[in-house]
This record gives sequence, structure tokens and C-alpha cells, in this order.
Amino acid sequence: MSETSEEKQHPVSGLAYFGREVRIWRTGAGMSQRELGLEANYGQQYVAKVEAGERLASKAFAKACDRVFGTQGMFARLREQASQHGYPAWFVPYVQLERQATGILDYSATLIMGLLQTADYARAVFQAAHPRESADKIDAMVDRRLKRREVLQREAPPLVWCVIDESCLRRKVGGPKVFRAQLAHLIQDAESPHVTIQVLPYASGAPARHMAFTLLRFDDDPDLLYVENPVSGSVIDSQAVVEDSVAAYDRLRADALSPEASIALIRKVMEELADEQHP
Repeated sequence: MSETSEEKQHPVSGLAYFGREVRIWRTGAGMSQRELGLEANYGQQYVAKVEAGERLASKAFAKACDRVFGTQGMFARLREQASQHGYPAWFVPYVQLERQATGILDYSATLIMGLLQTADYARAVFQAAHPRESADKIDAMVDRRLKRREVLQREAPPLVWCVIDESCLRRKVGGPKVFRAQLAHLIQDAESPHVTIQVLPYASGAPARHMAFTLLRFDDDPDLLYVENPVSGSVIDSQAVVEDSVAAYDRLRADALSPEASIALIRKVMEELADEQHP
């Protein structure tokens, strides 16, 4: 297949790479977007968005491309890669490390950690942060966030320990119905022996840290610290910084409610939300 000078440029994301390959093979086969859409049972607009890197192709679409172009599973494999690596470049290192970690210790200061979010809660978070993005791009962000939950479903999942500031239980992200479902999801996750949730109550006073952070633990490697700022995130391996953060996390856990009392508080907030919906 021949490429134009534009196509030879390295795509900026997995979605863009997948879309570029669809375009190359489609034009090489002398097909229009509409014709490919008909073969794959999708509309022309869907094909256009996939080629532009604006939408993560469905598994069915990738399979159809392999059938139409005779590429023996290439598009299915590219689609899998795109779904894993469609994250912002600064977040990719963390995602890769998260998959290898044996322990994930998170402090959620204002929003519930991404690994424990429902689709609707995540969508509300992304819509607030990216108010001008299209629905398709928001959906792709949500899909990638939910895909991270695969680490919880593997044969030997990591131990996830999340300290949630009480403010996370009072901020009705997505509205009462969406938020109540999110709290129910937290309770369900906490039923797993691999997930522990503690709530840091307002009554505990000033927290040991005022911003969210995550510690990653490994069997044979040192702990790592992950922190975000408004525009990016960083994985930090400085031993002194990591040790200081471990100490801060220990203080957060000590000041937090027990796991049992934390679930009781979450249930109480759910009841309050139910009363608001049905006065």
C-alpha cells in the first residue's frame, strides 16, 4: 500500500494510527468510506470518524476490515492496541505500570479514583473537564477508563486500597441518580477481598495531603508515586519523595474511618440521596 506524505507522519495516538491504517487500506482497495461502511454495516460518518482518530472502532468494525481487506486479524490487533494506548502520552507510563502493580494505594481528594468509577460518573467527569469535546471523544475517554478495570479481573489482581475524602461523597457528580449508582458501585467493589475502601471524614481535620496521589507497589521493584497537575501527570521514583508519600498515606489511613464504618457512611449518603429523589 502506498502512503501520502501526510500518512507517513507518525500518528499522535493509537486511535489515529488505527484510523490511518483503515484509510490506507480503503483507498488502496479503491473503496469510498460509504462503500466500506456498507461492507461493515456502518454508516459513512462512522468510518470518517474512525479514520480521523475521533472514535475507537468497535470490535465488529475491526473484524469487518480484516474480512474486507484480507488482513488476517491485523485490524483486530491494532484495535486492541488502540484501546490500550489511546491515553494521553503523559498517562501511558502510569497505565503500563498499573497493569504490573501488585498494590495500588490511592488517595481520592475530590473525585473518586478512576479505577473505581462507573461509566456515567466518568462521563460526567470528562464532560466537565472537556466541555467542548464531541460526544464520541468523551465516549472514547470513558471506554479507556473502564478498560483499566481489567487489572481487577485478572487471576491475581492487585490489592487496591483507596482512602476517599468525605468531600468525594458529598459532590453529586452527574446528579443524584448517577452519583447514587456510583456509591453503590463502590460498595460492590469493596466486597472483593482485593479492594479496601476507607473514608476520611471531615471531622478528622486537616488531611496529611491536600491533593490526590497514588502509590504503586511491586513484588521485586521499589514503590512508585503518581501525581497529577491540571494538565499532566508524573511517575516519581525518587526514594525520598516516595517514602514521604508512603508516610503520608499511612497517616491518611490512620485518620480515616474503618472499612466497615466507611461502608456504613456510604450507605447513609445513598439513603440521603434517595430521600432527595423521593421527598
